[in-house]
Amino acid sequence: MRVLYFHQHFSTPRGSSGIRSYEMARRLLARGHQVTMVCGSYGGGQTGLTDPFVDGRRAGKTDGIDIIEFDLSYSNSDSFLKRTATFLKFAVRSVGLVFVEQYDLVFATTTPLTAGLPGIVARWLRGKPFVFEVRDLWPELPRAMGVIRNPMVLWAMSLVEWASYRSAQRLIGLSPGIVAGIARRGVPTEKVIMVPNGCDLDIFGARVEPWRPAQVAESDLLAVFAGTHGMANGLDAVLDAAAELKQRKRHDIKLLLIGQGKLKPALKARAARAGLDNVVFHEPVDKVRLAGLMAATDLGLQVLADVPAFYYGTSPNKFFDYIAAGVPVLNNYPGWLAELIRQHRCGYAVPPGNPAAFADALEHAAADREALKLMGARGRELAQGEFSRQMLADRWVDWLEALYSSLQSGR
Repeated sequence: MRVLYFHQHFSTPRGSSGIRSYEMARRLLARGHQVTMVCGSYGGGQTGLTDPFVDGRRAGKTDGIDIIEFDLSYSNSDSFLKRTATFLKFAVRSVGLVFVEQYDLVFATTTPLTAGLPGIVARWLRGKPFVFEVRDLWPELPRAMGVIRNPMVLWAMSLVEWASYRSAQRLIGLSPGIVAGIARRGVPTEKVIMVPNGCDLDIFGARVEPWRPAQVAESDLLAVFAGTHGMANGLDAVLDAAAELKQRKRHDIKLLLIGQGKLKPALKARAARAGLDNVVFHEPVDKVRLAGLMAATDLGLQVLADVPAFYYGTSPNKFFDYIAAGVPVLNNYPGWLAELIRQHRCGYAVPPGNPAAFADALEHAAADREALKLMGARGRELAQGEFSRQMLADRWVDWLEALYSSLQSGR
């Protein structure tokens, strides 16, 4: 089976962003299939291609994956209009490939929502099977956050969502809320499965060199947020907790924010104004380097803005990286991940908008390091038992193979 795989923000482990599509593609290769990955240039991503772009694109092979990369740089720091233009340019160029590439099945994954457009064209104009993976519910999330208010833009996004869902023979949601959201659009439940983000047990279980930033002493409790510093992440909650700890004179607890994003400069400016020297900012690192940081981390911070649509409608990479590394998690919003943490006793779940409760959890962690280690061990067990990347990827490939076989046989 030849799979034409569209993921605008694709990255290998050489980059600092999620590697779900890389691992899924590698699993397809291991099972004897061919994969052509179509992507753009992402600020936190690394495709492995180094040749110069020619006429706005370059192509090559990385770890067995054929890659077509468009010269369309994207960053979370870009303006809304610039990001929208980049999304549309990628969609148009991807649609062009649908007519010239050789493939048996199209697989497209969000974000952005426009990733579904080449799949729609492949399904209706070339008669190819189309599978659509939904990582976030659009336009539900931007509407809930108040990021997009223009009714015409929301209507257009809703139309693209509806067309993508109805064109795809099968759909994948990354969380319970996403699966439910797809079903609410009238898609039969038997056409939708949940394949959450997975844990890269080999990367985070390997022998690595532990490290901490110079501002963090070995005796300090180190709590790390590793991810995008954007509106959705609600990282002011971390600074609120830092201010609470400062008032309590807990200088032995350090909060590290590692990554990039539109709000990072504002967060750094606020921390400087408030004298929050217990907050450390760091540039993003690749997966191996992140594994070394996790080996020296006491607590992983799973933080999001208090938006009810997030409670069951997200599947954050960072949560799965934390538990893969055996690091307990402090989560600050309700939902399915908070329920997992409570059920498996692998961290702390605190209510949103409550800096005192956030700081209480950090102090509790600092006071009982042995209990913290046990939480981390239970998190690693959860990662191995339910969220192993290889296990989930095998199920995903089984599902794609079954779909393709059934369509080929005309059932």
